[in-house]
Amino acid sequence: MSATPLLSGQLLFELNTMTAMAKIYCRAHHQQEHKKTLCAECTELLQYAETRLDRCPYGQDKPTCNKCPVHCYKPHMKQKVKEIMIYSGPRMLIPHPIMSIKHLLAERKPAPGKPPEGVSNRHIRKQKLT
Repeated sequence: MSATPLLSGQLLFELNTMTAMAKIYCRAHHQQEHKKTLCAECTELLQYAETRLDRCPYGQDKPTCNKCPVHCYKPHMKQKVKEIMIYSGPRMLIPHPIMSIKHLLAERKPAPGKPPEGVSNRHIRKQKLT
């Protein structure tokens, strides 16, 4: 799993899910010497995803991205994440069954309304510092 000082709770679970999917995708599509490490492109995508999760206006009540009314990924990054999820989603069940089931259950939740003010992870972290 990913170790990040920025995220916790549901946001960390989302990043860990994305990391597991990226590893499956990268192993199958990108040539690298060490199969346990991600290529530079996938690592960059995960760093971008971590930043976007940190700034998610829904905070810990974040819906899954496909249900979210707020589109926070740049179009080319969104397309890359979609490509990874389409490939890795069906392949997640064997190596990560609990993570897969939790993600599928989260997708069944209805889409939320307008996000409340000041609940993003980044906003809360900055408030604690002041």
